[in-house]
Amino acid sequence: MPSLVHGDLWSGNKAFTSDGEPVIYDPAVYYGDREVDIAMTSLFGSFGSQFYNSYNTSWPLDEGFEKRKIIYNLYHILNHYVLFGGGYLSEANSMIATILKIKR
Repeated sequence: MPSLVHGDLWSGNKAFTSDGEPVIYDPAVYYGDREVDIAMTSLFGSFGSQFYNSYNTSWPLDEGFEKRKIIYNLYHILNHYVLFGGGYLSEANSMIATILKIKR
């Protein structure tokens, strides 16, 4: 079932108000698999174990998420390679090799 996702949910797009309330910003909103946002939270930093534990308590991720996470994050790494070049190509190739080894 498609979910409304942030679309660019990484550690650079989260913050806290002066009152300590969490906020997220700079969305690229679309309807997709909810796992894409959770996958991206670990791509460039992390949201911390409390975030993931709370999320999984509310709506557990389906079996196989750790494998799908690589596929979801490959898009962002390829995009970064196009935009910035450099080491992103090596990371993309490594991710592709891992994906090709995933057993169904």
